[in-house]
Amino acid sequence: MIGKTLSHFEIREKLGAGGMGEVFLAEDTNLKRKVAVKLLSSELATDPKARQLIFREARAASQLSHPNIATVYEVDEVEGTPFIAMEFIGGESLKGLLDRGSLTSSTLPGIVRQVAEGLREAHAAGILHRDIKPGNIMVDERGTVKILDFGLASLTAPERTAGESEDQYLSRTATKWTTGGTVPYMSPEQLGGAATDARTDIFSFGVLLYECLTGRMPFQGQTSVDVMHAVLRQTPTPVRGLVPDISPGWERLVERCLAKSPEQRPGTMAEVLEVLKQPATATSEQEKSLAVLYFENLSRDDEDEYFRDGITEDIITELSKIEEIKVFSRSAVFAFRDQHVTAPEVGQQLDASHVLEGSLRRAGSRVRITGRLVETRTGHTVWAERYDRELEDIFAIQDELAQAIAKAMEVMLTDQEKEAIEKPQTADIQAYDFYLRGRQYFHRFRRQGFDFARQMFARATVIDPEYARAYAGVAYCCSFMYMYYESTEANLKEAEAASRKALELDPDLAEAHVSRGLAASLSQRFDEAVKEFETAIELDPNLFEAFYFYARARFAQGNMEEAGRLFQEAARVNPDDYQAPFLYAQVLQGLDRQNEATAAYREALEVIHKHVELHPDDPRALYLGSSAHSQTGNREHALEWAGRALAIDPEDPSVLYNVACNYARLGEVEKSLDCLEKSVTTGMGQKEWIENDPALDPLRDHPRYKTLIDSL
Repeated sequence: MIGKTLSHFEIREKLGAGGMGEVFLAEDTNLKRKVAVKLLSSELATDPKARQLIFREARAASQLSHPNIATVYEVDEVEGTPFIAMEFIGGESLKGLLDRGSLTSSTLPGIVRQVAEGLREAHAAGILHRDIKPGNIMVDERGTVKILDFGLASLTAPERTAGESEDQYLSRTATKWTTGGTVPYMSPEQLGGAATDARTDIFSFGVLLYECLTGRMPFQGQTSVDVMHAVLRQTPTPVRGLVPDISPGWERLVERCLAKSPEQRPGTMAEVLEVLKQPATATSEQEKSLAVLYFENLSRDDEDEYFRDGITEDIITELSKIEEIKVFSRSAVFAFRDQHVTAPEVGQQLDASHVLEGSLRRAGSRVRITGRLVETRTGHTVWAERYDRELEDIFAIQDELAQAIAKAMEVMLTDQEKEAIEKPQTADIQAYDFYLRGRQYFHRFRRQGFDFARQMFARATVIDPEYARAYAGVAYCCSFMYMYYESTEANLKEAEAASRKALELDPDLAEAHVSRGLAASLSQRFDEAVKEFETAIELDPNLFEAFYFYARARFAQGNMEEAGRLFQEAARVNPDDYQAPFLYAQVLQGLDRQNEATAAYREALEVIHKHVELHPDDPRALYLGSSAHSQTGNREHALEWAGRALAIDPEDPSVLYNVACNYARLGEVEKSLDCLEKSVTTGMGQKEWIENDPALDPLRDHPRYKTLIDSL
């Protein structure tokens, strides 16, 4: 047929074939537009009754004018070949979307609603479809649905003879139905050869809806006869049994549409649409949330671990810039790093609507990154891509990936979000490499780690003097060294200089403002610190460090009410962080709200325990956990955890200080003073923090404490 002309339709290419014939893409030579031309099979073409039916049904369908119904342009016969010329629909069939796992919970309501709208219009005109199935529904690139082939299923419907039993009819017509290939979507009355009405289409709509929600057919069997008997006799597995978190509204609608008796189904598609509004609204209000799993390191080289981790964390950062998507923090997904767990399992555990997983391989100057976005509810892949590029293209890959994920999750990026994602951190891959190394050391929260991190960040700034984020990293390290290890003027000056440089290079970088605010607070310029922290929060409302260090600054000022509010905000932004909830409990204790404080310590302990399971050698989690145990009355665990923390790093001033606090709470005053004095000797010098820390209240009147404070 390619190249031939039927009437004024020139055949271009074959689009597909089915039980009723073949479909071709053609050009309407009169109107110069693309059309779809359906040619009936030779069996139907030679059947006078069939030709009569097709003309009648197609002409009736041509009277339908609705956005969700494919328009029939012409019905004709050329040289004994009956054909229908209809609107050509670009895009993909719903069957194709289901086969590829590309139908998401966010796209489902809109698609099924449009199918229902089209059916309501047809039924109002007295036209039934009789063959509603995913293959007869097209979805274009804008998400617009078009229903194909109204009324044509009647051409293949065998009639039931007088006196013929249902089983005899099914046995006789089994082969006929198999040819049509749509037995699983047919209603019981349709399969049984009985009269049909709008409720037949409603049953088929229920089958389609069940398939879209669960990814499987409600009625199954090894043969067509098995499927027929399942439709007529069996009750399908409840939707909730396959999708436990399904909305009750969806489940009830499916059950009603699939009722065996037409009288038990909704009477009209208008009624179905009314019911659809409720579950569809509930679905549209569900939060779009994303868990980004640590990419698999395919090079298997331990040296590349920092690179893999850094790339993953930067992808998390890029995606976090999209306001409409809730992106789980680094700490939330760390538990699944290098674990044998499927993406849907992770999504269920975290209650994330989507999970991004992938792999990374670096070889010389080349890098290969693969990504796959999985919808938790169905387990279907909704996006996948492989990037095989030069290593220096890594920044472009991150940007492309973030924008592709947003598109797959049906999120429209604002101009500001797109600009933020596309804004390069640095143009130099070597500088970026040193930055990633520095960040890995920084996350270890040890004196040596901060020292190494500072060196790595500094080398990144030497290679790229315009690298604002690297300067912010230097400032963070110097501030942490000042806070916990070496309270020297040199550390404070370097923090000041590096944070100032970061801001000069990128005034819109939230991390730069946080680094500046932290340095200012350590220099007791609290008004300036407040301004910087507030700016950082305005630039990035989901930046944990902004709330956390702002809270610490307020704590150091003695402004406990404000510190408590900010610690709560920090915990809200990052629910997996154990520090903020612990310090919030400490604030409540300082405000003499003991009952609330005890409850808050218990809540903090839950988070701390989860962290220690993953990081058993983290002394900070251990000494904060020790404190929480002491506050909840578990002296034995408090002493044990304090000892574990001290054994891991007995010369660390931060460990010594916090263990001193725990000993003070437990009444071990002399041990507490020993640790506190050693902490100060080895570098702890924050006088304001020590004076305002309620944990040290039992030491206030001790001569050794007073002498120590006077020495600071």
